[in-house]
Amino acid sequence: MTTAQLGHVVVVGGGLAAARSCEQLREQGHAGRITLIGAETHLPYDRPPLSKDVLVGELDDTTLRVDYTSLNVTVRAGVRATGLRPTDRVLLTDVGEIPYDGLILATGADPIRMPGEGEQLTLRSIDDALTLRQRLVPGARVVVIGASWIGAEVATAARTRGCHVTCVELDALPLARLMGEGVGKRILEWWDGIDLRLGTAVRQVVPGGVELADGAVLDADLVVTGVGVRPATGWLEASGLELDRGVVTDEWLRAAPGIVAVGDVAAWWSRRYNTRMRVEHWDDASSGPGVAVAALLAPGLGEIPPHDPVPYFWSDQLGHKLQYVGRHSEADNLIWRERENGSWTALWLGADSRLSAALIADLPRENAQAQMAILRGLVLEPSLLTDPGVPLTKAVRSE
Repeated sequence: MTTAQLGHVVVVGGGLAAARSCEQLREQGHAGRITLIGAETHLPYDRPPLSKDVLVGELDDTTLRVDYTSLNVTVRAGVRATGLRPTDRVLLTDVGEIPYDGLILATGADPIRMPGEGEQLTLRSIDDALTLRQRLVPGARVVVIGASWIGAEVATAARTRGCHVTCVELDALPLARLMGEGVGKRILEWWDGIDLRLGTAVRQVVPGGVELADGAVLDADLVVTGVGVRPATGWLEASGLELDRGVVTDEWLRAAPGIVAVGDVAAWWSRRYNTRMRVEHWDDASSGPGVAVAALLAPGLGEIPPHDPVPYFWSDQLGHKLQYVGRHSEADNLIWRERENGSWTALWLGADSRLSAALIADLPRENAQAQMAILRGLVLEPSLLTDPGVPLTKAVRSE
């Protein structure tokens, strides 16, 4: 189907990737109908502030500033997609069938929940954030399950609001599984004022608390589970699309003829890393729609570059800002850049001395340098990297 024949494009989702997809459709010249389908009753909104500004009471609304009227987008909020018949180009919803010519899947991910019949809150939607904020009152006993990104941010907000916070983490150190023992030891110093239970497994959430694997029970007024998410693909299981920890796509985010996937739900092929990627972060949801819409409107693609960004995300937790750029493995060499003010950067170098990734604590400007070094494929000199006075892009190995 050519661009001229692509009459009606349906976008399914309620977050950044869905909103950007609507904008990109018009920016790239689509003149036909656009319908935005979202299961939530809200217009698409930004999710990173939910665990930060919203929880501490600095924001009540994170709706994205998109003028759907001027874009001539029909918004159908509160409509849930339930299935898909790609051969007929029909989207199934809880209010009936919706025919489409082009389809953009941007349904994101759903939070993982722990077993048990006790009440547990998760943090994925604006309603989740507002509900949780009401419960974070001074003196409340809050148990957070998981000390990774979202768990640490929730624990931070709860501590800020005067709660008694206990965080239960399966690993021996926070972030150790993702970032290694060295990083975990550094971050451990930040957990003052929180009862952090490391190497502790949860059996289930019970009424009034959390039962641990050894049978002990942690009493709680509020239990928050922050152990990760799964791509929201359950509704696509009978669709015939290939699913593998997300909707499987090619380098241009194409899942099937007339169908593309963007954001957290897309498992796309990366030429840069020669593997399939699914990146659950803001930057990917923001940049992916440009490529996906181009692939939808012009299937031949011509000279359109594939979607292959260097992964990037950030977290504000425990009074510190963490930024991570790149993708590292256990085989990479870890180098530290220390600063007198307590900020630091962890750098992972591959066997060829090129930068694989960087984790930057409390020095936001260094992220741009790290990203540039990765994109340029600079061969770096480890002895120069340890000097924080040498910019990363200047720490190049001499010939």
